[in-house]
Amino acid sequence: MTATSNSKLGLLYLAHLLISADGVIDTKEYQALSKIKEKESISDQDFKKFELAVVGKKERDIYREGIEMMNNCTEEEKLNAFVHLYKMSEIDGRVHIKEVRLLLYTIKNAGIEFNDVVARAKALTDY
Repeated sequence: MTATSNSKLGLLYLAHLLISADGVIDTKEYQALSKIKEKESISDQDFKKFELAVVGKKERDIYREGIEMMNNCTEEEKLNAFVHLYKMSEIDGRVHIKEVRLLLYTIKNAGIEFNDVVARAKALTDY
């Protein structure tokens, strides 16, 4: 997975946690993950490696690895990733409390301002 940047891998790890946070993997959430894959130009091969990498891992390990990858990114890469996650959290029409907690906690740990994420997410029309 060396060809895939930290921001893309970190995004996939955190998106995986966000999708499963409420215990239900909604079709719309999975479609949003596919859209992220497309928008971020993540190859099928790298995506498959990611899927295999998270199988059997504990949530805390996935989180730790994901946030570690994100913390090795530029501020712009982090902001871009969190905008994807924010939009993904509302894609199924209901934002679960566990999704909110995960987003807020992760954004804080990455050193990003929540208001910056919301402002950029609201400016997006093609999600």
